[in-house]
Amino acid sequence: MEDDVPTVSVRLSRADAIVLFDWLMTTDLDSVPVAHPAQKQALADLLSRLEWAADADVAGATDEDIAAARSEVARDMGW
Repeated sequence: MEDDVPTVSVRLSRADAIVLFDWLMTTDLDSVPVAHPAQKQALADLLSRLEWAADADVAGATDEDIAAARSEVARDMGW
């Protein structure tokens, strides 16, 4: 039962959530290199959680929102 599965809360900035959601939505998960099938499933689970994160509304992000989020996240990279 899914309700019995222990969970972990992770705080992300809205910009990080938008960038991750956009990447996961546009990436063929079958082409992502994984060492174990559970890694691919975890990415799919992350996508699902981000899609339903009503407080961030990442699924409703516009192209402008995505561009702004990418700029914000890239600004803090420090590389």
